Amino acid sequence: MSECGVPRILVFDSGVGGLSVAARVHEKLPHASIVYLADNAAFPYGGQSESVVIERCCRLIAGALEQYPCDAIVVACNTASTLVLPHLRAITEVPVVGVVPAVKPAAAQTLNHRIGLLATPATVRRPYLDQLVREFAADCQVERVGHPELVQWAEDLVRGVPVPQAELDSAVAELRDTGVDTVVLGCTHYPLLLDSLKQSLPDVKFWVDSGDAIARRVVWLLAQAGKSVEANKGDSAICMPVAVALFSGSAPEGVYGFMAGLGLQPRAVRGNWPGKS
Repeated sequence: MSECGVPRILVFDSGVGGLSVAARVHEKLPHASIVYLADNAAFPYGGQSESVVIERCCRLIAGALEQYPCDAIVVACNTASTLVLPHLRAITEVPVVGVVPAVKPAAAQTLNHRIGLLATPATVRRPYLDQLVREFAADCQVERVGHPELVQWAEDLVRGVPVPQAELDSAVAELRDTGVDTVVLGCTHYPLLLDSLKQSLPDVKFWVDSGDAIARRVVWLLAQAGKSVEANKGDSAICMPVAVALFSGSAPEGVYGFMAGLGLQPRAVRGNWPGKS
């Protein structure tokens, strides 16, 4: 629990993409305190070996929990979620929630059975994605696009760099040409690009990500553990949404204002935490 006596949730990602999930958690639990932890010194995780990702995630999350005890952990990174969840659960009793591309809800929403799956190149290649499609979208045409630049464009937004719209249009042209009516945002960075994506794909009816499902799961886990999921009088006045934002590398320029714009104003931002990585 936080010093405010309300639940505290650790949200972890390799960069700023997890802020899209933290925002959904804050919507569902506006009285809760969030610790945001980004391993941006090793960003992007898609270019790292599995052993490096597992070691770094476990070490950084364990260190954060030691300094900021939390009631739930959200691994808001697709690459990390496919690799580290069993390892994390072996070293902590704190409940852990991972993220997977929202193929199941997308298949339930599509009207023309054409789904676009927008993800990182690493996620697009992973066998678990094949399994998700076989299990939940076997009757759909699923067009996968794994573009290497989208994550960086989302990271650049923090510094106020506009999304290169023409390049984004080109990156998602395959989805436009195949007439998908539903797009899965298969990386937590991508909801940060949603306004620009809608310009690129104006005919898409449904945009689906995992943020709401993750937030609901966190609420359920806290309730199961007997933690407060309802705000008490005065909670919002006592706690800012984010107790601290921790970055293993330098804190991104402009991150404080960017987080505030998402409704996640941090009490403190710490770079190079817990020391040079």
